[in-house]
Amino acid sequence: MTESTGLDPDAFAFYAELEHNQNKEWWLANKHRYDQHVKAPVERLVDALGGEFGPLKIFRPYKDVRFSADKRPYKDHLGLVSADMTGGAYYLQVSQHGLVLAGGFYQPAREQLARFREIVDDNRLVGDLEATLEEVAEGGFRLMTDDALATAPRGYSADHPKIELLRLKRMAISATFAPAPWMHGDELVDRVRAGWRTVGLWNEWLIDNLPAAVEAAR
Repeated sequence: MTESTGLDPDAFAFYAELEHNQNKEWWLANKHRYDQHVKAPVERLVDALGGEFGPLKIFRPYKDVRFSADKRPYKDHLGLVSADMTGGAYYLQVSQHGLVLAGGFYQPAREQLARFREIVDDNRLVGDLEATLEEVAEGGFRLMTDDALATAPRGYSADHPKIELLRLKRMAISATFAPAPWMHGDELVDRVRAGWRTVGLWNEWLIDNLPAAVEAAR
């Protein structure tokens, strides 16, 4: 009998409990839950996706706290991302709050961000960008704005008609889903594939319109 490619319901409970038990003793006592109920189902999901989105990697559950003010040792989610992000990332996240699908350029290089702003500021070019954003919005995806600039970037007016686009620091989109029954069965594969194909439309726009990164974004 083939195992389901859905998430285990315990994955959400695991992260809800981990939030209040950020210590080595709890982690060691519950690591079997992480291995069997969190990580293993995501590994089956990767296999079921069949390489359509390139090699995928699951992030380690441990945080690097050396340079962080938050010293909690364990991540509050499982993250899965495409191994080659030069053409735009494909990302999946599982936490107590449900599922996030996302992608694009999370850390665009300076020249990519500059070109994006030039496009936003050009009435001849911005229409294609807005049409692409409307298309991905129909699939449930929105631009990620959590780390956008508080003010206009240098060289642009604060009352620019496209100021919300100009303030962006990430060229990424995401869709969030609260825990739901479809996540626990084979429907999950179809939903992730459909979501990432929508992300692919955004990644295609990025590749077609922004320069390749000359150096890694810092």
